[in-house]
Amino acid sequence: MSIITRYITEALEELHHVRWPTRQQAIRLSAIVLAFTIGAALVFGVVDFLLSVVVKTLLSFS
Repeated sequence: MSIITRYITEALEELHHVRWPTRQQAIRLSAIVLAFTIGAALVFGVVDFLLSVVVKTLLSFS
């Protein structure tokens, strides 16, 4: 039991050393992540659409 208590105590001590982002930094970084996610989804969606058109075209020759 003392091992668990020591682990939790040391983990809390480490959390006090963490430099947490400010509210503005958190908002800015969240916006960057959202923009990148939306951009990646759009790119993958376009690639998926184009590949499906190619596959349909190739299958229509059969």
